[in-house]
Amino acid sequence: MLLGIDHLVIAVADPDAAAAELERRVGLACSGGGRHPSWGTHNRLTWFGDTYAELIGIFDRSLTSSGAVSRAVAAALDAGREGLVTYALATDDAAADLARLRSGGSELTDLEARSRTRPDGEIVRWRAAFPPVLGPDQPPFIVEHEPVGAEWGPEARLERARFRHPLGAPVRLRALSLPVADPAVTAARYRDTLGLDVAGEPPAATVGEQAIRFIGGRALVNPATLELVAPGARPVEVVALGVRWRIAG
Repeated sequence: MLLGIDHLVIAVADPDAAAAELERRVGLACSGGGRHPSWGTHNRLTWFGDTYAELIGIFDRSLTSSGAVSRAVAAALDAGREGLVTYALATDDAAADLARLRSGGSELTDLEARSRTRPDGEIVRWRAAFPPVLGPDQPPFIVEHEPVGAEWGPEARLERARFRHPLGAPVRLRALSLPVADPAVTAARYRDTLGLDVAGEPPAATVGEQAIRFIGGRALVNPATLELVAPGARPVEVVALGVRWRIAG
C-alpha cells in the first residue's frame, strides 16, 4: 500500500553548497547522499524520519537523458531554476500497487530497479514506477526501498527517527503544498494515476499521515511549500533553494 511521501526531489546547482545553505538558513542538517553513476547526478539528503528531501545536482550532463528524474533535474537547471521538480510516494509492495493501479487505468511505467552508491561504498537499492511526465504539477512516482543497510535497515530507521536537527528537534513532514495552474485538473490526474481520493478546498489528498495540497490562483507565483513539524523548536519560514520551508514548533 502507499505509505506516505518518500522523498522530495529538489534540483540544485551544487548539492554540497545547497546542504550548507539549508543548515545555515533553515537549521536542517544533511547526510552524505551519493552518486547515481548511470544518470550523471549526485545528491545530499536531509531526513524527516523516513521522509527525506533530496538536494540533487548534475556531475555529468551527458548522462542525464538516461533517467526520468535526471531529465527533469537537467531541464530545471538548464532553465536556471532551482526547486522542487518531482517527488515520490513510498510503498511496501510496489508490484501489487502497480498491478492495482494499472487495473484502474493508471499509466505508470513498469517497475525499474535503481541504485545509488553512498560515500562509504554501500549500494542503496530500490524499485520505482513513473507517470508519463514528471513535474511539480504532475503526479509523483512510487518507490519501494530494499529494507536493509545503513539507510533502510531497522537500526538506521530507528536512529534517524530520533535525530535532532541543528534547529533543536527531530523533524517530520506534515504536508506538501503545490502551486498548480488548475487544482481540479491536477486532482483528476492524481486520481487516475495513483487512485488517491482528493477532496476539500483547496483540493487535498492524504497519504499515510501526510497531506498533499493543490493551490491555484495567486499561489502560482510562490514555490512549493514543505510544512514541517519540529516539537519544541522555534518556528521558521524561509524560502531557500527554490522551496518554502515552513517549520512549526
